[in-house]
Amino acid sequence: MSRVLSLNENLAVRIHKNLAQIALSEISASGQLDKKRKVIKKDCLVEIPIRSILSGYDIVCQDRPEFYRQTLVLEDRLKDFLNPHELHLIPRGWYFLGDLIIVKIDPRLDNYKHLIGHVLLSLYPRCKAVLRDFGIEGRFREPVRELLAGEETTTVHKENGIHLKLDASRIMFSQGNLKERQRMSRFGKGELVMDMFAGIGYFSIPMAVHSQPKNIIAIELNPIAYGFLADNIKLNRVDDLVEPMLGDCTKIALDLEADRVIKGMVQVTDRYFLKGIEALRSGGINHYHQTIPAWFYPQAAIKEVVDAAESQGCQTEILNITKIKKYAPGIVHVVLDARITKN
Repeated sequence: MSRVLSLNENLAVRIHKNLAQIALSEISASGQLDKKRKVIKKDCLVEIPIRSILSGYDIVCQDRPEFYRQTLVLEDRLKDFLNPHELHLIPRGWYFLGDLIIVKIDPRLDNYKHLIGHVLLSLYPRCKAVLRDFGIEGRFREPVRELLAGEETTTVHKENGIHLKLDASRIMFSQGNLKERQRMSRFGKGELVMDMFAGIGYFSIPMAVHSQPKNIIAIELNPIAYGFLADNIKLNRVDDLVEPMLGDCTKIALDLEADRVIKGMVQVTDRYFLKGIEALRSGGINHYHQTIPAWFYPQAAIKEVVDAAESQGCQTEILNITKIKKYAPGIVHVVLDARITKN
């Protein structure tokens, strides 16, 4: 039973079961999930244990929290190996990708990285490996990760009724884009869609599974990501809806007038605007992702799209702009939906 919120322990987010998966992923990615307690289902509501008060959620104090038999506190398992100063540096949060654990570790704990990995793996019997995360680099925005415990880094991530297979040591997957992947799954019914930076099918697969478009042309330049894109098309049984293409979206000749174009890349997206306009029919919709300074939101993104369209003699109607997540200090990742009309 839950009571009115007070300054007490055992805080939990209370949310409808249909929204619980998204909330759980967001809370876990933020490091605020209380791993000592279980998620509790009560009829149509779910209580997700948290470490501190979070804005934007209905918060309750649990009278009868349910604890794991194993206390999932990393510090308890490491206190015999690390001194008090080192214990202060241990990870306070990590997240799950399929049956993998992804964690950042302070460089000052390098001597204990494998110990931390094996302890984390022992805390979560359903998981098969722990990877240390160093960020993203390179032309294909590939993750830089080190295997700390376990052997297999390929997993299948499940969300929103779809399955995405990937190698977490070689393929980027952003938990912070979950809401956008879910939003895109509602678009495209009966439409011809072009996904210019398809990756492993981040947007193409949800759209195909949930909205039944006429056809999706999914283009990917990275051969590793393309391989998983092809796998995921088969895994989700949308072979008849999604056509994967390996190559540079600016160099692939396509004779089509798409109803919708998705540009899911950031930072370099403006360089591909002309190709996106060429592929759209007049009145088609462009989903444009970009990173902009937070203090210029949303004006910078709007200006970028309007100016690019006008340079091609097109008119723009801004349908929606959404702030997806913080990308870096002072920088936000946004997506802008615009209808492009050709003169």
